[in-house]
Amino acid sequence: MGPAGETRLSRDRLSLDTSADPRDPDGVDRIELADFLRRARTRLTPSDVGLNAGPRRRTPGLRREEVAQLAGMSTDYYTRLEQRRGSHPSRQMLTSLARALRLTDVERDHLFHLAGEEPPRPGGSSDHVRPGLLMILDRLTDLPASVLSDWGEVLAQNTMSVALTGDRTGTNLIRRWFTAPGTRALFPPENHEQHARAHVASLRAVTAARPGDPGPAALVEELRTASSEFETYWQSHDVVVRRPSPKRFLHPVVGTLDLDCEVLLSDGQGQQLIVHSARPGTDTGQRLELLRVIGVQDLSPSS
Repeated sequence: MGPAGETRLSRDRLSLDTSADPRDPDGVDRIELADFLRRARTRLTPSDVGLNAGPRRRTPGLRREEVAQLAGMSTDYYTRLEQRRGSHPSRQMLTSLARALRLTDVERDHLFHLAGEEPPRPGGSSDHVRPGLLMILDRLTDLPASVLSDWGEVLAQNTMSVALTGDRTGTNLIRRWFTAPGTRALFPPENHEQHARAHVASLRAVTAARPGDPGPAALVEELRTASSEFETYWQSHDVVVRRPSPKRFLHPVVGTLDLDCEVLLSDGQGQQLIVHSARPGTDTGQRLELLRVIGVQDLSPSS
């Protein structure tokens, strides 16, 4: 082959390399993303994520609709991702997918990279719940349990937790307390001030410990403007961290529940596993069992 032929061959290779770029204009590598999601889905079993497999299951791993349900998205949207199409997934959507598929920190970062996004930066608070922590949550079928960030973000709940407080995943408990008054109906009025002060004091401790973390700092600025009550407690400069303590709940169906609260810390993650329990042989123990049986059914008179 002469020099002209070699030149044409080099140009052809360059053209092929350029056209073979797998990323679309949004930076998403749709081929790799689809393959990664599909493999992550099929390696899980329903029991891994707290689901019932059913007697006639043939699909290996999780079904697409199950992943979509766990991630809080439509089945159609998730299906399009596995079919290499659909809109660019948001960072919140990627976080939800990482949690639903029980990805490790490394796998979560890989998912973000495939979607053309920078993974959450280290050093701040993380909303990625480790698979081991989620597994513990799934196994607690008779006790309300949830995973919170240390500044009040609800990262995950089990079924009993949803039955006790309602579905609050993706919300912030401190924001809700000071901006959504209906939240307080779950607790006796005489305990409201105690809860409010504890929320503010805990948030102050977090912002002091991580001054470079934008999440808690932004929440403080928001609530100081939105709530005069928050501002009053903020000015008192109380500092506490969340500790195990009894809590009284006013459930609209099963009645008053006096529950013990255990707080388990996740090492270096700024996350807490909160587990509520009742002492055996008590009225609360019986009511908690009733709550487990009825689950999230609406048994109020209006229904």
